Amino acid sequence: MLERLYPLGSMMTVIEDAVIVAGGLGSRMLPNSAYLPKEAIPLVDIPSMIHLIREAASAGAKRIHLITSPSKDFSIFSNDKSDFLNLRPEISKELFNPMDGLEYHVHVQKEPLGLGHALMQSLNSINGPFLVLLGDNILLNNFNGINDYKPSDASKKLVEQFTKTGLPCAGLCAVSQDEVSNYGVVRILDGKIIDIVEKPKSSEAPSNLVLCGRYIFTSDSQDLLENRFTVEKYGELQSIELQKHWMNEPGFVGVELSNYQWYDSGNPFSWLKAQIDYALRNDNYSSELIEWLSQRLNQ
Repeated sequence: MLERLYPLGSMMTVIEDAVIVAGGLGSRMLPNSAYLPKEAIPLVDIPSMIHLIREAASAGAKRIHLITSPSKDFSIFSNDKSDFLNLRPEISKELFNPMDGLEYHVHVQKEPLGLGHALMQSLNSINGPFLVLLGDNILLNNFNGINDYKPSDASKKLVEQFTKTGLPCAGLCAVSQDEVSNYGVVRILDGKIIDIVEKPKSSEAPSNLVLCGRYIFTSDSQDLLENRFTVEKYGELQSIELQKHWMNEPGFVGVELSNYQWYDSGNPFSWLKAQIDYALRNDNYSSELIEWLSQRLNQ
């Protein structure tokens, strides 16, 4: 059983801030990422960043904090593009104005020093717990297309768990055993993460559940990252050390999201598979794509 950090009936802190981390250089996606940030590349017909923004909004976020690098420009997503509805009025309006109803803050990470350092760029602007979404990881449970768009509720699942426990959380996805060496692999006991092993050998992995780019970090994050788990001491493993601290006290909850489709824009082959899988699951494209693939594979 998961204990509650707050007594029953007490006021639970609302999560109103979401940090989307998109500061990486995207070297594995070159030359494409030299012209367009990998987080802005479309998943078939919708830019990746829109999926992330709308997922965060659906989870209750009122403020979006975008962590970027000096060479990237995401301003296009803060501009209302609703004029394009005149050309395609059947498309869901939020896809042309993803920041509708949201505050938008940009924070520049001048050096690529890992996730903890990236988050620190935004923490002076955040009070209380906050969502974290890694910009090259899309988690979807809806394939209803651009005409009836519904955002993923992956982050909402973490918020629901946080509302029950008040504890920091991480989203988890199951992967095949031959893939575990690419990820941070967790050991779970009674719903809590009790160990994280970074990129283990397949034979040494504690499970097939891995961190999948969704977190809720609590209000002690800034103090811990700046004073205890510093980038000078821990480097790019800074955020992992923070999470290990929470495992010991007060507890770090694992939220399994294995029933979601997990798309990674971190390298060309994984993104190619994502495009095909998304299109096959999308009613707008699946029938024609299946027919074309059948013909193409038989040539």
